[in-house]
Parts: sequence; structure tokens; C-alpha cells
Amino acid sequence: MGRSKVIKVNLMAWIFLLPSLIFLIMFTLYPVISTLISSFYKSDLSTIEPLFVGFENYRSMMEDEVFRKAFINNIWFAIGTVPTSVLIGLLLAILVNRTFIGKSLSRVFFFYPVVIPMVAASFIWLFFYTPDYGMVNSILKLFGFGELNFLGNSDTALLSIIIMVVWKEAGFFMIFYLAALQNIPKDLLEAARIDGASKWRQFRSIVFPLLMPTTLFSAIIATTNAFKTVDQLVVMTQGGPNNASNLLLYYIYENTFRFMDYGKAATVTVIVLIIMVLIAAIQFFATDKKIHYS
Repeated sequence: MGRSKVIKVNLMAWIFLLPSLIFLIMFTLYPVISTLISSFYKSDLSTIEPLFVGFENYRSMMEDEVFRKAFINNIWFAIGTVPTSVLIGLLLAILVNRTFIGKSLSRVFFFYPVVIPMVAASFIWLFFYTPDYGMVNSILKLFGFGELNFLGNSDTALLSIIIMVVWKEAGFFMIFYLAALQNIPKDLLEAARIDGASKWRQFRSIVFPLLMPTTLFSAIIATTNAFKTVDQLVVMTQGGPNNASNLLLYYIYENTFRFMDYGKAATVTVIVLIIMVLIAAIQFFATDKKIHYS
């Protein structure tokens, strides 16, 4: 291939990539760089013009009890939602991958929560958790238990949000696992069955290793979702009571739109981005050697 032809091919490739590159710069790179720069400035209602303060925003953030509470809550929220939603998604996929009457209806039923907007789902679960006439408390009363204020109690508010998010996300991961299960070669399972392998041995030695790419993808997506939760908090708890359900993205939302402290909001945003990148990198490199791509 001549030099001119190589240049022409490369030029055409860049021309085709240019629209995507422009959008990447406009909506990803520029906001990230702008947020990073803003985190070094004090920009709130007490300052007419943004004032450069260096790492002061980071220092004050580490001393903020509300930030520490939101950070710890977010860790527990991720621990509660990520493995649970991924595991339930896997179990649902195994269930609906079988042949039985009503299989298609079951798939729709399990996936339906995914298509419900988060705000609408939050209002549904807000009704479930209502102390006086909510469905959960009605069931508890039916069995002789006392009434509970799930969202108004510091001990149960975060757990209540976790349950709702798992219900919302499990069907999403079910779809990915279902597609992965249907791509597993049937002859491998048939050979294992002929060799006398039990169903559990087939799953442990053949199915699950081949599902590792899907598991890694699902874990990264679930972790990312865990650190960008805000809609349900706005509707259900506003981070309360006493910041018991406050999470990092809601903390950013409050500082941006309620307190107008843009410098602090940018600082927390940078921290959240770093956390998400580190977690994704750890998940990827820790499981890369255990993944079978073919």
C-alpha cells in the first residue's frame, strides 16, 4: 500500500470518527476538565467572582461531617445493591432460560421494573412504605406486627432505598445474563452431562466461567449506578432522616441547587469520579485473569 493511500485511509477514518470525537469532547472531556478546575475555586453566595483557593475545598470537604456520612452511606449502599442485584439478575436469567408455560410473560414481568422511570418507581415504593395505609404496613398489621415508618427511621431508611433499587435493577442484569446463557455452546453441557456431571457441577465448571465477562460488565454498571443515585432520594427521603439516607450525588445536588456552593459541589464530583474509576479498574484487573472470552 502506497504512502498516499495510507494517508487517505487514515484521513477517512478520522473523518468518520470526527462526529463522535466532537461529542466526546463537548459532553465528557470538557465537563470533566471544567469541573476539575472549578474544584480549586471558592464559588458560593458569599463570593461575587470565583476565588482561587487551591486545595482548600478538598480540606474543608474532608472535615464536613455530612460528606463523611454521605460517603459511608454510599459505601454501604453499593455493598447492598451491587452483589444483590447482580446475583438476583443471574438467578432470574437461569429461571427464565428454561422451557415452561408462560416463559415469555415471566421475562416481561421481571424486566418491567427496568422500563419504569425512576421517579415513577420511587412514588410507587413511597406508597408501599407509607406508615398509615402503605402496602407493607398493611401486610405487617395483617400478621399482627406493629406499624413501621420505614423512610422516617434512621435505621431503616437506607435499607428501604436499597430494596427498591435492587427491585428496579435486577431485571436489567437478567437480560444480559439471559443473552449470555443462550450463547453457551450446548455441546459443552451435553458432553458434561454424558460424563456424569451434575447440574451444579455443570454450572460451576462450565456455565459460570463463561458468564464471567457478563458478570464483570454487570458489576461495573451496578457500581456506577450505586454512585449516581439521586432521583429516588429527592422523591422519597431528601437524604433524611438526619442524613441517614444521604448519598454522594444527592450531597452534590444539595450543594449545587440548594446551597449554591458550586466549588464544593465540583470538589465532591471530582472525588466521585475518582472513586468510580478506581473501583472499575480494581474490578477489571482483579477479575481479568478469571475471565474466559471464548
